[in-house]
Amino acid sequence: MLNYIWLGLMLAAVLIGGWNGKLKDVSDAALTMANTAVVTIAFALIGIMALWLGVMRLAERAGLVAMLARALRPIMRAIFPEVPAEHSAMGSMLMNIAANMLGLGNAATPLGLRAMKDLETLNPHPGTATNAMCTFLAINTSGMQIIPVTAIAILAAPKLSANPTAIVGTSIICTACAAVAGVTMAKILSRLPMFRVKAEGRIQNAQLNQDQVAPVAAEAKPPIKEAATLQPMPAWGYAVFAVFGLCFGYFFLRLAFPSMFGPPPITDEPEKNVFIRVVSAVSLLSIPFLLSAIPLFAMLRRVKVYEEFVDGAKEGFDVAIRIIPYLVAMLVAVGMFRGAGGIDILSAALSPMMNALGFPTELLPMVLVRPLSGSGSLGFFTELVGKYGPDSLIARTAGTIYGSTETTFYVLAVYFGSVAVKRTRHAVIAGLTADLVSVIMAVIVCRMMFEG
Repeated sequence: MLNYIWLGLMLAAVLIGGWNGKLKDVSDAALTMANTAVVTIAFALIGIMALWLGVMRLAERAGLVAMLARALRPIMRAIFPEVPAEHSAMGSMLMNIAANMLGLGNAATPLGLRAMKDLETLNPHPGTATNAMCTFLAINTSGMQIIPVTAIAILAAPKLSANPTAIVGTSIICTACAAVAGVTMAKILSRLPMFRVKAEGRIQNAQLNQDQVAPVAAEAKPPIKEAATLQPMPAWGYAVFAVFGLCFGYFFLRLAFPSMFGPPPITDEPEKNVFIRVVSAVSLLSIPFLLSAIPLFAMLRRVKVYEEFVDGAKEGFDVAIRIIPYLVAMLVAVGMFRGAGGIDILSAALSPMMNALGFPTELLPMVLVRPLSGSGSLGFFTELVGKYGPDSLIARTAGTIYGSTETTFYVLAVYFGSVAVKRTRHAVIAGLTADLVSVIMAVIVCRMMFEG
């Protein structure tokens, strides 16, 4: 599927650019996006990957991942029946989903890549996406967020919005519908003959990867690895961890309710809506809490935290370098298509049909760009807020769409690229289905809640 999409974007970009006299823009976009893929994204990802894979290693060795996997085993087994209940992939996927729900994008991506690596250990056909991978990607492309922090920040920026957090409820509804639709579509498509792994492909893979079969099988068998020195936490350890948690509870109260629990603020923080202060406090404290609580928990269970962190962080460089070819290929194609004016042509062509269906045509450019570019869709969203006002139906619908969708093609390129998967099977269709359902639900729900 990606073969046809990529080739279609490249050919359309050149043909449209030639017709519009924008071939120079197409060429410039290709070079710029190639540089962006390597310098801005892949190299910048090395440090982030090293940090969060190190933390993930500590969580795994301290038994936190196993605890999380056991707690949610019935749900995860229903969604991913192909993955053994005690396999490390279960915990990795749960950590990624939790980070996405909290809006921790910098943490979610490394944890998602770790989950893909764990899922690859169960893959009998290297280079081809498994059903579990496609389902996992469908969940990721549904924009699983409880609170769309970025969208709320854009709506609140003009300081003219009466209620910038009004989109929280609509975003939760839309992202839930998108996740259900994406997973359902992935399950349905996996049963179709056209998306099944062909028998000849199995034979060929078995012949070409004989040396890999034994290691993969051996790696897939053991449950989540815990440290050899792991011991039950003593009573005083629970006390220490509880005191640490209370400290963060106090920090939260100071940030969320500064007039009651903190010194007189010197900023305009008290003027903000209480919900906004709570959201800001959660966003501000989440990463410091994870970066300190997980190592502390591991240390209290006798894990050698520094050594284990370093061992986990070593994987970050390899993963970041491995995804470069996939990033370059996808981002160059997307950049060329946008530079040629392809998005404008699509918007103009679809506007009459969208008008007939009652879809706000003002949202079309953002909706078309969203699966392709995060920065591009954010720019369109900001422009809509400035033009129509933060409390307008258009702005709130755009915020709901932005908060409940994801840059699908970027996610597919990075996640599959990290495990060298080239045959993505039905992952693209499942991901785009999640996006489409989210957009449709956003228009319906926002009209029900905000119109008139």
